[in-house]
Amino acid sequence: MPPVKPPIQSETDALQRLRRISFLLDNAIPIPGIGRIGLDPFIGLIPGAGDTVGGALSAYIVWEAARIGLPRSILFQMAWNIILETVLGSIPFLGDFFDAGWKANARNVALLERHLTRSRRHRTDWLFFALMIAIVLLVVIGFATLSVLLLRSLLGAIGG
Repeated sequence: MPPVKPPIQSETDALQRLRRISFLLDNAIPIPGIGRIGLDPFIGLIPGAGDTVGGALSAYIVWEAARIGLPRSILFQMAWNIILETVLGSIPFLGDFFDAGWKANARNVALLERHLTRSRRHRTDWLFFALMIAIVLLVVIGFATLSVLLLRSLLGAIGG
């Protein structure tokens, strides 16, 4: 096993910031007998805007990871965590339970921490990163739009 390499100061600051964001979104609220949930499932309850805001905050964690220099493979894993949470989280009601349990942000910060302690930094491939974030944002915005249209259609069907 290679020696553990401590992160440099700016990386340490970024990591602390990302830990706080992740904690707020995924684990800030203790529920006795169940565990912890964050604000993300509650934000997601706001039709359209909630999923967009949650996705943007999640994308910020990936952006910081790219800035620090994580390799493509880890950035892809991080983006996949967000896409999965967005797609399955957009299912009305049940998706919010998935969102509370999946904790994409906590998973992504754990991937970042593992990389920082195990390996050397990579030069960020900004084109790959931009394409990946564009795909994540398209999925987030697409599913937010779909949930608003679905809600509008359900309300129209109920209201006559």
